[in-house]
Amino acid sequence: MTTKALMTADDLLKLPRDNYKYELVQGELIKMSPTGARHGQLAVRIARALGDYVEKRHLGVVCAAETGFKLFTNPDTVRAPDASFVSARRIPGGQVPESFWPLAPDLAVEVISPTDRFAEIQTKVKEYLDAGTRVVWVVDPKTRTVTVYRSLEDVAVLTEKHVLKGDPVLPQFSLPLQKLFA
Repeated sequence: MTTKALMTADDLLKLPRDNYKYELVQGELIKMSPTGARHGQLAVRIARALGDYVEKRHLGVVCAAETGFKLFTNPDTVRAPDASFVSARRIPGGQVPESFWPLAPDLAVEVISPTDRFAEIQTKVKEYLDAGTRVVWVVDPKTRTVTVYRSLEDVAVLTEKHVLKGDPVLPQFSLPLQKLFA
């Protein structure tokens, strides 16, 4: 019987750049295809709204989809949400790291791609929450909804008639979903 060698976050960081995005799940490399245009449009709309809000108030850092967060170690899990926020008080030493964040984001945003499976998205949500993420937003372009997870028991599904709020991570942040999905 042979055992498969597990990768570390450091191994992942050293991979050569190609046309794929990679995540690391319990030491196993997960290859992800580039997303479609609608996915990218929604991810940047959310990141831009978050970035504008956060920067004006000096609340921390908003990151784009390629940003890795080391959620667990031994074996390592590195996830890259489509948008994320880390509060200023949690930034290690007040400096944004050159490598992966050594922590979970305060807010993680996942935009569902046409090839994503429900079970995969649920696994990511659970991992974020288990690692300490306070809020996860799952954006579904097909149904034009955003599911807000504050825990696996505290879940709300918002439609275009709702306004997405940032509480408790980003108090007073709001984004009308009609505007997001326009």
